[in-house]
Amino acid sequence: MTKDYDLIVIGAGAVGENVADRAAQGGLSVALVEAELVGGECSYWACMPSKALLRAGEVVRAARAVGGAKEAVTGDVDAAAVLARRNSFTSDWNDSGQVDWVKGAGIDLVRGHAVLTGVKQLTVTAADGSTTELRATHAVAISTGSVALLPDIPGLAEAAPWTSREATSSQTVPPRLAIVGGGVVAVEMATAYATLGSSVTLVARSGLLANLEPFAGELVADALKELGVYLRLGDSPERVERGDDGVVRTTLSDAGTIESEEILVATGRLPRTGDLGLETVGLTPDEWLDVDDTMLVLGSDGAPLEGEWLYATGDVNHRALLTHQGKYQARAAGDVIVARAKGEPVDDAAWGRHVATADHRAVPQVTFTDPAVASIGLTAEAAEKAGLTTTVVDYEIGSVAGAAVHTDGYTGTARIVVDDDRQVIVGATFVGPDVQELLHSATVAVVGEVPLKRLWHAVPSYPTISEVWLRLLEGYGRKSA
Repeated sequence: MTKDYDLIVIGAGAVGENVADRAAQGGLSVALVEAELVGGECSYWACMPSKALLRAGEVVRAARAVGGAKEAVTGDVDAAAVLARRNSFTSDWNDSGQVDWVKGAGIDLVRGHAVLTGVKQLTVTAADGSTTELRATHAVAISTGSVALLPDIPGLAEAAPWTSREATSSQTVPPRLAIVGGGVVAVEMATAYATLGSSVTLVARSGLLANLEPFAGELVADALKELGVYLRLGDSPERVERGDDGVVRTTLSDAGTIESEEILVATGRLPRTGDLGLETVGLTPDEWLDVDDTMLVLGSDGAPLEGEWLYATGDVNHRALLTHQGKYQARAAGDVIVARAKGEPVDDAAWGRHVATADHRAVPQVTFTDPAVASIGLTAEAAEKAGLTTTVVDYEIGSVAGAAVHTDGYTGTARIVVDDDRQVIVGATFVGPDVQELLHSATVAVVGEVPLKRLWHAVPSYPTISEVWLRLLEGYGRKSA
């Protein structure tokens, strides 16, 4: 028998759940298909467990940075307790709570691996080999996410390397950990495991956090060194071998060798599209899925597939590989699928209800190192490449009274990038303790395109770290005078 639904969502991670929920709230019948754990990468191997690993160390260091509190800190973090707390956030990798939520939302959960067999048709194969045929009367949404990229380094695959999954779920702390990569996963896990007691060596071909403002990577590098992380920047592995003694020996391009109990590879992501049957509908397996702003999948001709029935949300469309951005796309997609199914008006103009306009130039992101890095929109370099006439304003956050009270010797930098022609902020970056709490104000300013003359009237409370906004605006006034 074939089961019919208005919408079938492949992938029950945070993104797929949101697509399904919005459509169900709109009155559509929805099936959610998942081959692993309901809740996906974010719940079990990414956002939540990684931040749980980082939090205890952040709290201890924050206490040590405040006179009167540092005297009360008499020990280091308890690694076993940190791992146990992390386990609690993943429910010990049991998804029964998430399954209950799906059922309560009126969504049918189908366990197994889904493969497209034609337009709006799927076969789902369960773990026991049984199959279920599904048919969508209106739409299919692919929310299968991405997987870690393993670079083609001789011996690496055979050395049983960690990816982000193993790093966030390990039940032990390796005495020595080698990390390959300089992006968010690499620097966050370097911070976490150095705090938990590992001797960490990080190898990166270029600087850290290369896609952000240069000062972000520089400040994070300084902090990692202070934690005892050995940085090998401008270097790269040439060969990896795990010996019979279990030790991983990584030979570097400068002929040096790193020995470690584990090696974490954090060098990028690949789309999880290789075994979905995309070829049956004219698409290429193992490639990212291009979409328009309503998340409709585009064919090789740049137009939606005939019938406008296939959507892709989250990592798999390669627009912004961040959970919150994927959920934003999911809300737009779920709502537009309902509108199209019911023949209702579609609001697909820029910043409309049914589009993910923010993906292009207004993506917020936090890197939970210590200090944290919070950014939104364009870097100074990206704005210049986009042809904008800009003014860049920097300010040392530690000079703000609220920062001085917050942390003794507060070190951090704030930057705004202003489009001079329109007099609006197009990018902002903050680096420092707890700057993630400044990010949403910057996001509102960028997304809302708030004119600087109006933003001037958004008075920051005193004494808070938010007073840096006043100093940034004053700095722009001096530069543009």
